[in-house]
Amino acid sequence: MLLTGSDEALVQKLLLALNKRFFMKDLGPPKYFLGIEIKSYDGGMFLHQLSYAKDILHAAAMSDCSPMPTPLPQDIDNLNSDLFPEPTYFKSLAGKLQYLTITRPDIQFAVNFVCQRMHQPTVSDFGLLKRILRYLKGTINLGLHIRKHQDTSLTAYCDSDYGGCKETRRSTSGFCTMMGPNLLSWSAKRQQTVSKSSNEAEYRTLTLTAQELTWLSALHRDLGIAQTKSTLLQCDNLSAVYLSANPAFHNRSKHFDTDWHYIREQVALGLIETKHMPATEQLADIFTKPLARLPFVKLRDKLGVGEFEVGTFSTPSLRGDIGKQGPLKSGPLESKPTVTIQKLPKSKDAPATKRREPLVLSNKYDPLELINPG
Repeated sequence: MLLTGSDEALVQKLLLALNKRFFMKDLGPPKYFLGIEIKSYDGGMFLHQLSYAKDILHAAAMSDCSPMPTPLPQDIDNLNSDLFPEPTYFKSLAGKLQYLTITRPDIQFAVNFVCQRMHQPTVSDFGLLKRILRYLKGTINLGLHIRKHQDTSLTAYCDSDYGGCKETRRSTSGFCTMMGPNLLSWSAKRQQTVSKSSNEAEYRTLTLTAQELTWLSALHRDLGIAQTKSTLLQCDNLSAVYLSANPAFHNRSKHFDTDWHYIREQVALGLIETKHMPATEQLADIFTKPLARLPFVKLRDKLGVGEFEVGTFSTPSLRGDIGKQGPLKSGPLESKPTVTIQKLPKSKDAPATKRREPLVLSNKYDPLELINPG
Protein backbone atom coordinates (compact mmCIF):
# COMPACT_ATOMS: atom_id res chain seq x y z
CA MET A 1 0.00 0.00 0.00
CA LEU A 2 1.26 3.46 -0.90
CA LEU A 3 0.46 6.47 1.28
CA THR A 4 1.36 10.02 0.38
CA GLY A 5 0.42 13.54 1.39
CA SER A 6 1.69 17.07 1.73
CA ASP A 7 0.95 17.16 5.49
CA GLU A 8 3.40 14.91 7.36
CA ALA A 9 1.40 15.14 10.60
CA LEU A 10 -1.77 13.99 8.84
CA VAL A 11 0.07 11.06 7.26
CA GLN A 12 1.39 9.95 10.65
CA LYS A 13 -2.10 10.28 12.13
CA LEU A 14 -3.46 8.03 9.39
CA LEU A 15 -0.71 5.47 10.00
CA LEU A 16 -1.52 5.39 13.72
CA ALA A 17 -5.22 4.91 12.98
CA LEU A 18 -4.47 2.03 10.63
CA ASN A 19 -2.07 0.49 13.11
CA LYS A 20 -4.92 0.16 15.62
CA ARG A 21 -6.54 -2.37 13.31
CA PHE A 22 -3.56 -3.92 11.55
CA PHE A 23 0.04 -4.75 12.27
CA MET A 24 1.91 -2.61 9.76
CA LYS A 25 5.49 -1.74 8.96
CA ASP A 26 6.52 1.58 7.47
CA LEU A 27 9.06 0.86 4.72
CA GLY A 28 9.87 4.52 4.16
CA PRO A 29 10.05 6.12 0.72
CA PRO A 30 8.86 3.74 -2.04
CA LYS A 31 11.51 1.90 -4.03
CA TYR A 32 9.60 -1.03 -5.53
CA PHE A 33 5.84 -1.39 -5.96
CA LEU A 34 3.95 -3.93 -8.09
CA GLY A 35 6.84 -4.45 -10.45
CA ILE A 36 7.59 -0.73 -10.81
CA GLU A 37 10.94 0.43 -9.48
CA ILE A 38 11.19 4.00 -8.20
CA LYS A 39 14.39 6.02 -7.94
CA SER A 40 14.04 9.38 -6.20
CA TYR A 41 16.44 12.25 -6.71
CA ASP A 42 16.48 15.98 -5.99
CA GLY A 43 14.78 16.88 -9.25
CA GLY A 44 11.96 14.33 -9.05
CA MET A 45 11.45 10.60 -9.60
CA PHE A 46 12.38 8.03 -12.21
CA LEU A 47 10.00 5.10 -12.77
CA HIS A 48 11.24 2.04 -14.61
CA GLN A 49 10.62 -1.71 -14.97
CA LEU A 50 14.11 -2.93 -15.78
CA SER A 51 13.83 -6.21 -13.88
CA TYR A 52 10.43 -6.96 -15.36
CA ALA A 53 11.67 -6.22 -18.90
CA LYS A 54 14.64 -8.56 -18.41
CA ASP A 55 12.31 -11.31 -17.29
CA ILE A 56 10.15 -10.86 -20.39
CA LEU A 57 13.19 -11.15 -22.65
CA HIS A 58 14.34 -14.23 -20.74
CA ALA A 59 10.89 -15.82 -21.05
CA ALA A 60 11.04 -15.25 -24.81
CA ALA A 61 14.62 -16.58 -25.02
CA MET A 62 15.71 -13.22 -26.47
CA SER A 63 18.06 -11.96 -23.77
CA ASP A 64 20.90 -11.78 -26.30
CA CYS A 65 18.93 -10.68 -29.37
CA SER A 66 19.98 -7.88 -31.71
CA PRO A 67 18.32 -4.52 -30.86
CA MET A 68 16.09 -2.51 -33.19
CA PRO A 69 15.69 1.31 -33.30
CA THR A 70 11.85 1.37 -33.36
CA PRO A 71 9.13 -0.98 -32.06
CA LEU A 72 7.43 -1.46 -35.45
CA PRO A 73 8.47 -1.09 -39.09
CA GLN A 74 6.78 1.65 -41.07
CA ASP A 75 5.48 -0.78 -43.69
CA ILE A 76 3.29 -3.40 -42.02
CA ASP A 77 0.81 -3.95 -44.85
CA ASN A 78 2.14 -7.18 -46.37
CA LEU A 79 1.56 -9.63 -43.54
CA ASN A 80 1.84 -13.41 -43.81
CA SER A 81 -1.54 -15.10 -43.35
CA ASP A 82 -0.15 -18.43 -42.09
CA LEU A 83 -1.41 -19.06 -38.56
CA PHE A 84 1.13 -19.10 -35.73
CA PRO A 85 1.30 -22.67 -34.35
CA GLU A 86 1.44 -21.63 -30.65
CA PRO A 87 -1.20 -18.91 -30.06
CA THR A 88 -1.07 -19.38 -26.27
CA TYR A 89 2.63 -18.47 -26.25
CA PHE A 90 1.87 -15.42 -28.40
CA LYS A 91 -0.88 -14.26 -26.02
CA SER A 92 1.37 -14.77 -23.01
CA LEU A 93 4.13 -12.51 -24.36
CA ALA A 94 1.68 -9.88 -25.60
CA GLY A 95 -0.05 -9.78 -22.21
CA LYS A 96 3.25 -9.31 -20.41
CA LEU A 97 4.13 -6.39 -22.67
CA GLN A 98 0.85 -4.69 -21.78
CA TYR A 99 1.97 -4.31 -18.17
CA LEU A 100 5.27 -2.85 -19.33
CA THR A 101 3.49 0.11 -20.94
CA ILE A 102 2.91 1.55 -17.45
CA THR A 103 6.36 3.18 -17.62
CA ARG A 104 7.01 2.81 -21.36
CA PRO A 105 4.53 4.92 -23.36
CA ASP A 106 6.85 4.65 -26.37
CA ILE A 107 5.69 1.06 -26.98
CA GLN A 108 1.99 1.76 -26.33
CA PHE A 109 0.92 1.79 -29.99
CA ALA A 110 3.03 -1.21 -30.93
CA VAL A 111 1.70 -3.33 -28.05
CA ASN A 112 -1.87 -2.27 -28.83
CA PHE A 113 -1.35 -3.17 -32.48
CA VAL A 114 -0.05 -6.65 -31.62
CA CYS A 115 -2.75 -7.30 -29.02
CA GLN A 116 -5.44 -6.68 -31.65
CA ARG A 117 -4.23 -9.91 -33.28
CA MET A 118 -4.26 -12.10 -30.19
CA HIS A 119 -7.44 -13.96 -31.19
CA GLN A 120 -5.82 -15.47 -34.31
CA PRO A 121 -2.11 -14.58 -34.56
CA THR A 122 -0.15 -15.28 -37.72
CA VAL A 123 3.54 -15.88 -38.33
CA SER A 124 3.93 -12.24 -39.38
CA ASP A 125 2.23 -11.09 -36.19
CA PHE A 126 4.75 -13.06 -34.16
CA GLY A 127 7.52 -11.39 -36.17
CA LEU A 128 6.11 -7.99 -35.14
CA LEU A 129 5.99 -9.15 -31.53
CA LYS A 130 9.65 -10.15 -31.73
CA ARG A 131 10.42 -6.73 -33.24
CA ILE A 132 9.00 -5.08 -30.10
CA LEU A 133 11.16 -7.33 -27.92
CA ARG A 134 14.24 -6.45 -29.97
CA TYR A 135 13.46 -2.76 -29.54
CA LEU A 136 13.03 -3.41 -25.82
CA LYS A 137 16.45 -5.05 -25.70
CA GLY A 138 18.13 -1.92 -27.09
CA THR A 139 16.22 0.47 -24.80
CA ILE A 140 15.93 -1.64 -21.66
CA ASN A 141 17.27 1.15 -19.40
CA LEU A 142 14.56 3.60 -20.43
CA GLY A 143 11.89 4.72 -17.98
CA LEU A 144 9.55 7.60 -17.23
CA HIS A 145 10.80 10.80 -15.60
CA ILE A 146 8.53 12.78 -13.27
CA ARG A 147 10.23 16.08 -12.57
CA LYS A 148 9.52 18.74 -9.98
CA HIS A 149 7.97 21.81 -11.58
CA GLN A 150 5.90 24.78 -10.52
CA ASP A 151 3.59 24.52 -13.52
CA THR A 152 0.50 22.43 -12.61
CA SER A 153 -1.66 23.36 -15.59
CA LEU A 154 -3.20 20.60 -17.67
CA THR A 155 -2.60 20.28 -21.41
CA ALA A 156 -3.44 17.49 -23.84
CA TYR A 157 -2.51 16.35 -27.34
CA CYS A 158 -4.75 14.19 -29.50
CA ASP A 159 -4.47 12.71 -32.96
CA SER A 160 -6.08 10.02 -35.11
CA ASP A 161 -4.90 7.87 -37.99
CA TYR A 162 -7.86 7.89 -40.39
CA GLY A 163 -8.63 4.37 -41.62
CA GLY A 164 -5.31 3.12 -40.30
CA CYS A 165 -6.42 -0.51 -39.84
CA LYS A 166 -6.06 -2.21 -43.24
CA GLU A 167 -8.41 -5.04 -42.27
CA THR A 168 -11.36 -3.14 -40.80
CA ARG A 169 -10.59 0.42 -41.96
CA ARG A 170 -11.20 1.67 -38.46
CA SER A 171 -9.20 4.67 -37.29
CA THR A 172 -6.80 4.72 -34.36
CA SER A 173 -7.23 7.31 -31.60
CA GLY A 174 -4.22 8.48 -29.62
CA PHE A 175 -3.85 11.08 -26.90
CA CYS A 176 -1.61 12.09 -24.02
CA THR A 177 -2.22 14.46 -21.13
CA MET A 178 0.46 16.52 -19.41
CA MET A 179 0.70 18.42 -16.13
CA GLY A 180 3.39 20.95 -16.79
CA PRO A 181 6.27 18.99 -18.36
CA ASN A 182 5.18 15.64 -16.89
CA LEU A 183 3.22 12.96 -18.69
CA LEU A 184 0.08 11.94 -16.78
CA SER A 185 -1.86 9.55 -19.00
CA TRP A 186 -1.80 8.27 -22.56
CA SER A 187 -3.80 5.98 -24.81
CA ALA A 188 -3.63 4.27 -28.20
CA LYS A 189 -6.91 2.62 -29.13
CA ARG A 190 -8.65 1.53 -32.30
CA GLN A 191 -12.08 3.14 -32.67
CA GLN A 192 -15.14 0.92 -32.30
CA THR A 193 -16.74 1.82 -35.65
CA VAL A 194 -15.60 2.97 -39.07
CA SER A 195 -15.37 6.75 -39.48
CA LYS A 196 -16.84 8.17 -42.66
CA SER A 197 -14.41 11.08 -42.78
CA SER A 198 -11.14 12.20 -41.24
CA ASN A 199 -13.10 14.92 -39.45
CA GLU A 200 -15.27 12.31 -37.76
CA ALA A 201 -12.19 10.33 -36.70
CA GLU A 202 -10.64 13.47 -35.21
CA TYR A 203 -13.85 14.36 -33.37
CA ARG A 204 -14.07 10.96 -31.77
CA THR A 205 -10.52 11.40 -30.56
CA LEU A 206 -11.31 14.91 -29.30
CA THR A 207 -14.27 13.55 -27.33
CA LEU A 208 -12.19 10.70 -25.86
CA THR A 209 -9.50 13.17 -24.78
CA ALA A 210 -12.06 15.61 -23.38
CA GLN A 211 -13.52 12.86 -21.20
CA GLU A 212 -10.05 12.12 -19.83
CA LEU A 213 -9.48 15.83 -19.13
CA THR A 214 -12.84 16.10 -17.36
CA TRP A 215 -11.83 13.30 -14.98
CA LEU A 216 -8.33 14.73 -14.42
CA SER A 217 -9.75 18.20 -13.71
CA ALA A 218 -12.09 16.74 -11.10
CA LEU A 219 -9.16 14.87 -9.53
CA HIS A 220 -7.15 18.09 -9.41
CA ARG A 221 -9.99 19.84 -7.60
CA ASP A 222 -10.18 17.02 -5.04
CA LEU A 223 -6.43 17.38 -4.43
CA GLY A 224 -6.73 21.15 -4.02
CA ILE A 225 -4.83 22.00 -7.22
CA ALA A 226 -6.45 25.07 -8.70
CA GLN A 227 -6.98 25.35 -12.45
CA THR A 228 -7.10 29.06 -13.23
CA LYS A 229 -7.55 28.73 -16.99
CA SER A 230 -9.10 26.50 -19.60
CA THR A 231 -7.39 23.21 -20.32
CA LEU A 232 -5.57 23.42 -23.63
CA LEU A 233 -6.36 20.60 -26.05
CA GLN A 234 -4.10 20.62 -29.10
CA CYS A 235 -5.06 18.94 -32.36
CA ASP A 236 -3.42 19.00 -35.80
CA ASN A 237 -6.74 18.89 -37.72
CA LEU A 238 -7.69 22.49 -38.52
CA SER A 239 -11.30 21.76 -39.52
CA ALA A 240 -11.97 19.93 -36.24
CA VAL A 241 -10.57 22.87 -34.25
CA TYR A 242 -12.70 25.39 -36.16
CA LEU A 243 -15.83 23.27 -35.92
CA SER A 244 -15.47 22.82 -32.15
CA ALA A 245 -15.64 26.60 -31.66
CA ASN A 246 -17.97 27.57 -34.55
CA PRO A 247 -21.28 25.74 -35.00
CA ALA A 248 -21.85 27.17 -38.49
CA PHE A 249 -20.84 23.92 -40.19
CA HIS A 250 -22.93 21.66 -37.98
CA ASN A 251 -25.21 20.67 -40.86
CA ARG A 252 -22.19 18.95 -42.43
CA SER A 253 -21.41 16.89 -39.35
CA LYS A 254 -24.68 15.15 -38.53
CA HIS A 255 -23.09 11.71 -38.79
CA PHE A 256 -20.99 12.40 -35.67
CA ASP A 257 -23.51 14.56 -33.87
CA THR A 258 -22.91 13.16 -30.35
CA ASP A 259 -19.15 13.62 -30.39
CA TRP A 260 -19.54 17.12 -31.81
CA HIS A 261 -21.96 18.17 -29.07
CA TYR A 262 -19.75 16.90 -26.24
CA ILE A 263 -16.58 18.72 -27.22
CA ARG A 264 -18.57 21.76 -28.34
CA GLU A 265 -20.20 21.97 -24.91
CA GLN A 266 -16.83 21.77 -23.12
CA VAL A 267 -15.47 24.58 -25.31
CA ALA A 268 -18.59 26.72 -24.84
CA LEU A 269 -18.36 26.36 -21.05
CA GLY A 270 -14.74 27.50 -21.14
CA LEU A 271 -13.46 24.25 -19.61
CA ILE A 272 -11.45 23.26 -22.69
CA GLU A 273 -9.77 25.36 -25.34
CA THR A 274 -8.96 23.67 -28.64
CA LYS A 275 -5.91 24.83 -30.55
CA HIS A 276 -4.37 23.83 -33.85
CA MET A 277 -0.75 22.74 -33.95
CA PRO A 278 1.56 21.51 -36.73
CA ALA A 279 1.53 17.78 -37.35
CA THR A 280 5.33 17.67 -36.89
CA GLU A 281 4.94 18.86 -33.27
CA GLN A 282 2.02 16.57 -32.41
CA LEU A 283 3.09 14.46 -29.42
CA ALA A 284 0.14 12.10 -29.84
CA ASP A 285 1.45 11.07 -33.27
CA ILE A 286 3.53 8.39 -31.57
CA PHE A 287 0.30 6.70 -30.38
CA THR A 288 -1.40 6.43 -33.77
CA LYS A 289 1.07 5.00 -36.31
CA PRO A 290 4.56 3.54 -36.78
CA LEU A 291 7.14 6.29 -37.21
CA ALA A 292 10.61 6.53 -38.66
CA ARG A 293 13.53 6.49 -36.25
CA LEU A 294 14.26 10.24 -36.02
CA PRO A 295 10.70 11.50 -35.40
CA PHE A 296 10.05 8.57 -33.08
CA VAL A 297 13.06 9.36 -30.88
CA LYS A 298 12.18 13.06 -30.91
CA LEU A 299 8.63 12.46 -29.67
CA ARG A 300 9.81 9.84 -27.18
CA ASP A 301 12.14 12.35 -25.57
CA LYS A 302 9.38 14.97 -25.38
CA LEU A 303 7.16 12.53 -23.50
CA GLY A 304 9.79 12.29 -20.76
CA VAL A 305 10.96 8.78 -21.58
CA GLY A 306 14.72 8.49 -21.07
CA GLU A 307 17.51 6.98 -19.02
CA PHE A 308 18.52 7.74 -15.45
CA GLU A 309 22.21 8.69 -15.44
CA VAL A 310 23.31 6.19 -18.05
CA GLY A 311 25.49 3.42 -16.66
CA THR A 312 25.13 4.39 -13.00
CA PHE A 313 22.42 1.97 -11.97
CA SER A 314 21.72 -1.68 -12.60
CA THR A 315 18.85 -3.43 -10.89
CA PRO A 316 19.15 -7.20 -10.49
CA SER A 317 16.44 -9.39 -11.99
CA LEU A 318 13.61 -10.44 -9.71
CA ARG A 319 14.70 -14.03 -10.38
CA GLY A 320 18.40 -13.51 -9.67
CA ASP A 321 21.02 -14.13 -12.33
CA ILE A 322 18.98 -15.12 -15.38
CA GLY A 323 22.07 -16.43 -17.09
CA LYS A 324 22.48 -19.23 -14.51
CA GLN A 325 18.98 -20.64 -14.39
CA GLY A 326 16.64 -22.63 -16.56
CA PRO A 327 13.34 -21.61 -18.12
CA LEU A 328 10.97 -19.50 -16.07
CA LYS A 329 8.39 -21.34 -14.02
CA SER A 330 5.27 -19.98 -12.44
CA GLY A 331 5.45 -19.84 -8.67
CA PRO A 332 6.09 -17.47 -5.76
CA LEU A 333 8.61 -14.72 -6.29
CA GLU A 334 11.68 -14.43 -4.13
CA SER A 335 11.25 -10.71 -3.56
CA LYS A 336 9.90 -9.52 -0.22
CA PRO A 337 6.37 -8.14 -0.02
CA THR A 338 5.87 -4.40 0.20
CA VAL A 339 3.64 -4.45 3.30
CA THR A 340 3.22 -6.82 6.22
CA ILE A 341 -0.26 -6.77 7.69
CA GLN A 342 -2.50 -8.81 9.98
CA LYS A 343 -5.72 -8.15 11.83
CA LEU A 344 -5.60 -7.82 15.62
CA PRO A 345 -7.38 -10.38 17.83
CA LYS A 346 -11.13 -9.77 18.03
CA SER A 347 -11.16 -9.74 21.81
CA LYS A 348 -10.76 -6.21 23.16
CA ASP A 349 -9.74 -7.47 26.62
CA ALA A 350 -6.76 -9.48 25.42
CA PRO A 351 -3.50 -8.04 26.77
CA ALA A 352 -1.18 -6.46 24.25
CA THR A 353 1.65 -8.82 25.20
CA LYS A 354 -0.34 -11.87 24.03
CA ARG A 355 -1.01 -10.60 20.55
CA ARG A 356 0.05 -12.90 17.77
CA GLU A 357 3.11 -12.15 15.73
CA PRO A 358 2.38 -10.46 12.40
CA LEU A 359 2.18 -12.80 9.46
CA VAL A 360 4.08 -11.97 6.31
CA LEU A 361 1.85 -11.97 3.26
CA SER A 362 3.42 -14.32 0.78
CA ASN A 363 3.43 -13.46 -2.91
CA LYS A 364 1.54 -16.47 -4.25
CA TYR A 365 1.38 -15.07 -7.73
CA ASP A 366 3.83 -14.19 -10.40
CA PRO A 367 3.26 -10.75 -11.98
CA LEU A 368 4.34 -12.31 -15.28
CA GLU A 369 1.46 -14.79 -14.97
CA LEU A 370 -0.99 -12.37 -13.36
CA ILE A 371 -1.43 -10.42 -16.56
CA ASN A 372 -1.29 -13.46 -18.82
CA PRO A 373 -4.60 -13.43 -20.71
CA GLY A 374 -4.15 -17.05 -21.67
